[in-house]
Amino acid sequence: MTIDVTDATFADEVLAGDLPVLVDFWAQWCPPCHRIAPVLEELAAEYEGRARVVKINADDNPLTARAYNVLAMPTLAVFRGGEVVSLLVGARPKSVLREQLDAALVAAPRVSR
Repeated sequence: MTIDVTDATFADEVLAGDLPVLVDFWAQWCPPCHRIAPVLEELAAEYEGRARVVKINADDNPLTARAYNVLAMPTLAVFRGGEVVSLLVGARPKSVLREQLDAALVAAPRVSR
């Protein structure tokens, strides 16, 4: 199941997590956002325990949308270790989203210096 996040919860839910996180920046008025919602639900179930899928309404949470320069919906960003590792603008097929998550799962762990 996808999780809704807000400006207030974004840091805890996305940036501080141990798992890669696919973030869907969406808006109520965006038809492609509604079309990909079922795909995101499927991915959330497929990757449960390995990655997370969250949604943030960009209109209701402008601070986070601005911080990541979200100018179009949907914008799909994969975060790992608190950083964006891939960014897609526009609705994409499930296979493309799966590729992005798989790449984040196999990426070398970050080394703190």
